[in-house]
Amino acid sequence: MSRKHGPARGVRGFVRRFLQRPGSADLRRARRIAAAAAAVEPGSVPAEGTWGDGEIATFLAVAREAAEKTLGERPFDVQLQAAAALLLGHVVEMVTGEGKTLVGAIAAAGYARQGRRVHVISVNDYLARRDAEWMGPLLAELGVSVGWLGQATERAERRAAYANDVVYVPVNEVGFDVLRDRFVTDLGDVVVPEPDVAVVDEADSVLVDSSRVPLVLAGDVDAGVVDAEIVATVRRLRADVHYETDPAGRTVHLTALGLARVERRLGGIDLYTEDQAHTLAAVNVALYAHALLHRDVDYLVRDGKVELIDDSRGRVAHLQRWPDGLQAAVEAMEGLEASPTGAVLDRIVVQTLVGRYRTLCGMTGTAVAVAEELHEFYKLTVGAVDTNEPCIREDLPDRIYRSVEEKERAIVAHVAEIHATGQPVLLGTQDVAESERLAGALRAAEVECAVLNARNDAEEAAIVARAGERDRVTISTQMAGRGTDIRLGEGVVELGGLHVVCSGRHITGRLDDQLRGRAGRQGDPGSALIIASVEDDVVVENVPDAPDFNADPADGRIRDPAAAELLGHAQRIAEGAALAIRRTTWSYGRSLDTQRDAVLRHRTLVLSTDRAVRQLREISPERCAEIAEKVGEEGLARAVRVIVLAHLDQAWSDHLAALDEVREGIHLRALARESPLDEFRKIAAETFDPFFDTVYERAAETLADADVTDSAVVHSGPRRPTSTWTYLVTDDPFGSEADRFLTGVRSAIRRRRSGGRP
Repeated sequence: MSRKHGPARGVRGFVRRFLQRPGSADLRRARRIAAAAAAVEPGSVPAEGTWGDGEIATFLAVAREAAEKTLGERPFDVQLQAAAALLLGHVVEMVTGEGKTLVGAIAAAGYARQGRRVHVISVNDYLARRDAEWMGPLLAELGVSVGWLGQATERAERRAAYANDVVYVPVNEVGFDVLRDRFVTDLGDVVVPEPDVAVVDEADSVLVDSSRVPLVLAGDVDAGVVDAEIVATVRRLRADVHYETDPAGRTVHLTALGLARVERRLGGIDLYTEDQAHTLAAVNVALYAHALLHRDVDYLVRDGKVELIDDSRGRVAHLQRWPDGLQAAVEAMEGLEASPTGAVLDRIVVQTLVGRYRTLCGMTGTAVAVAEELHEFYKLTVGAVDTNEPCIREDLPDRIYRSVEEKERAIVAHVAEIHATGQPVLLGTQDVAESERLAGALRAAEVECAVLNARNDAEEAAIVARAGERDRVTISTQMAGRGTDIRLGEGVVELGGLHVVCSGRHITGRLDDQLRGRAGRQGDPGSALIIASVEDDVVVENVPDAPDFNADPADGRIRDPAAAELLGHAQRIAEGAALAIRRTTWSYGRSLDTQRDAVLRHRTLVLSTDRAVRQLREISPERCAEIAEKVGEEGLARAVRVIVLAHLDQAWSDHLAALDEVREGIHLRALARESPLDEFRKIAAETFDPFFDTVYERAAETLADADVTDSAVVHSGPRRPTSTWTYLVTDDPFGSEADRFLTGVRSAIRRRRSGGRP
């Protein structure tokens, strides 16, 4: 039976409010404010200061008229409700096509007119620029200055952009700017002002899916070095003969036969001796790259570079790279020149970054599903805003097949059948390889299609915008954050509107909902269908012991209702596992975040006060007096500041590296029935305890030999990197702590059985 949408959403919202589940928001206040706005005669914007409900209503009335005047769009009542909810500090769920961009702009202007500084945080450069330029006339009409920045924006231009009342900025870029500011030696060089208000677009993508992605600042650049012989040896290994992977494809290990082959080809060495530890690590990294990372799924090779694919967005993750030599291993595997690597100077995760803002709110099409998580990690509450027109999209029952091949044949046949009627089709795929495979099959069936994937990301807006035209077939790897409305072309309403086909279920139901939500915007007709198989990754990786089902011998279709239940079960397991990983990494990160805050507070004191001079006078009074006599108190302060900052920054980089090593092996504490997390926190605290004392002791040693003149300080202490660069990494590329623990246990058992060898 198909499902049509309408009153059911309101019932779910009522039940949620009645039960008051954690993270749920009561939007009745926002609705009252919006209703009051409709009765207010537009006048002037209220004065600066904290606004009550009356001032917000007055502002919304003004904003409605301003939007109609400047954009030709008069906000619906539900859009004013959503803007009011944002101004009250909530996250709002708005169905695709309901006008989130306009809502975000109105809320941003409302905060700015209260005297607040606002960052509208997006998922990529394109949306930041598009929304700033699109909403610019409205914001100007409301007396608010606006700017935007992206990856290519120069540092001076960034400072100018941040000086505006409202700045549209990708989440990665604001994070990288915060990291760069972390290393200034003069307060006047700081680019990002104190964080105040963040309005987050695609809030679930930024605050949940990307929450534990570390943004990294590196320095002392050199080239990654990979042993070509090791890579060549590993590439000759065969699956299930020389190495084995776990069902989820997260870990890999050599078999006894594989180990013997590698040791023989590397000169008859013993990999499990202390002097071969580095070689063993290199073999493991190369094996991971060879066995678990797949071209056109996990990464692309373009313009002589390896570019990672963000699996939650289906597009290239600009500036993202793998750590621990894995990037260099993949580059060597692909025959490419190694990209630069270097010491990590600092890093910050998205969750910590957005947690710095005094006020946090956001909007997305699928927030209610992660309401409890948003409340747990950010103390945010979520409320769903009703659609302006009832949603009449028809969600058809899943069609499930025995194998991936049979599923893809069914997809091609179904799309061809719908296409023959002229009805537009949007086909959502899981990865780039699948999208190109299906595109080839459709073209072979004489069905022309436009392909939107990580290869042609720059063309996405034009491709998406035309997806609702008659006779169009559009293939996309993930629609989350595409940010372009799909309007129906002439005559398409009579054909049934946009038809969405999902190639299997995603790892989270939110992504399924985002894809379905592309059809049926603003009361338009539309339909959605998931065509899946029991061999899809979400099933194989999460329910590896799935039962066999009877299938139609003609086409492989499974009609047993238990198959649909299996897919739902697999998806719930995947969602639970992802949440568990986020909780674990969040727990590990809390200690580091606390220490980082302490270092930053102290660094600010060094920059803005005489703290460093006072401390070094206590340690080296005679040397400080000698320098002061030579260059004056101001010269002494400048010299001490430069030296202390250099040691402070170097000590923090060293501390990060030390804790990375601890984290790498902490899972083995579970073998001794100890809590890895508790032990990590204990070690982190003990390691950090002498941090500041060590910094000043080293600074005093450097000051003793420094050549201080009126214009410069020459010293033999740590040097600042001649260049810095930024990238992203996954928090744990080799699996969760549980994965590592199980791998360690397996290795220990093998060594025991073979007399010390695996």
